Amino acid sequence: MKRKTMFDDGYQEHLVEGAEFFGEEGIPGLLDLDNAEVPSNLTAFPKARTAKDKSGYVHFYVHDICFRQIFSATDKYLDVLKQYHGVITPDPTIVIGKSKCLHATSVYMSRAVGYYLQKQGIPVIANVRWGDEKSYPFAFLGIPKHSIVCVSTHGAIKKDSSNGNIVRECFAKGLRVMLETIEPRTVLVYGRMPDDIFGPYLDKYTFVRYPSEFEKSRKKGGS
Repeated sequence: MKRKTMFDDGYQEHLVEGAEFFGEEGIPGLLDLDNAEVPSNLTAFPKARTAKDKSGYVHFYVHDICFRQIFSATDKYLDVLKQYHGVITPDPTIVIGKSKCLHATSVYMSRAVGYYLQKQGIPVIANVRWGDEKSYPFAFLGIPKHSIVCVSTHGAIKKDSSNGNIVRECFAKGLRVMLETIEPRTVLVYGRMPDDIFGPYLDKYTFVRYPSEFEKSRKKGGS
């Protein structure tokens, strides 16, 4: 009797069973469920298990190494995530100048986990992350129009004249494209909202800001 061979390509195909795929990159789409709400607060994924306050949504705006297991062992965290009101989809790093394939993979895995959590009955808000213009064709795929979305400015709007402020400029340009493409009803912002970037859109879109962990730590330190 031959032993059955299990092939595992590392992309956890069960996460996207039944999903609709978009674009040449085949980005899985989130379900058009209207059960997401504006969170009362956000809890970082590494603190989700031990946090006393289980209200609000869980976010992944931390170093990638702190949440890589959500991709490889998603089921392991379902019981914890179900204790919260919802989850903002993972935020894998998209490094400007790196391979387009890597960028597309980051978007794919974020949507895949989000779709799977929705299938388990967990309300989900899409995190939106982009790089330069090369990422636009797939960075916004799979997100229903007029939904609540979330972006992080932490580490993305820092002024750095040594490289021509390229990261900040890419965020500003991509924000405009994202808003025009998705037309979100509400945009959650994790981190600061400088007027020169967000000011032109404040009259047209609804924004809700949440201070980053870095901001909170600085306030506690009195600096």
